[in-house]
Amino acid sequence: MGNICRSPTAEGVFRHLVAERGLLDRIDVDSAGTHAYHVGEAPDRRAQTAAAKRGVSLSDIRARRVGLADFERFDFVLAMDRDNLNQLREQADASQRCKLHLFLDFSSGPESEVPDPYFGGATGFERVLDLVEDASRGLLETLMPRQD
Repeated sequence: MGNICRSPTAEGVFRHLVAERGLLDRIDVDSAGTHAYHVGEAPDRRAQTAAAKRGVSLSDIRARRVGLADFERFDFVLAMDRDNLNQLREQADASQRCKLHLFLDFSSGPESEVPDPYFGGATGFERVLDLVEDASRGLLETLMPRQD
């Protein structure tokens, strides 16, 4: 929504996994919000603290709003919840809507939405990380299946 909690956490975690696999030159990772509440701001300090405990830095990420160019630039445009997915559907051309998914569509768990931790405590940010790590692994497998 505002690009300071869930989506920058997902960006940081997914970028970290992509880097571990040596794929940063092949996979472009970015995040954006559906609203302009926090444009230019760093991720919420609680999100940064929780991610840092897991070895993921969010310090270089700055909030921005989704733009029409994002629907052209990216093969996947992922939303954290249905409300944001609906906002993206309204922005995207009909031909680009096939790129839209919920982030947790790539998760192995039963949840479909990443809960917004903004108004909660530290445990909410830990839960977001758990969900995002799982979905990030699933997304990476979708993009680059292992050739073991």
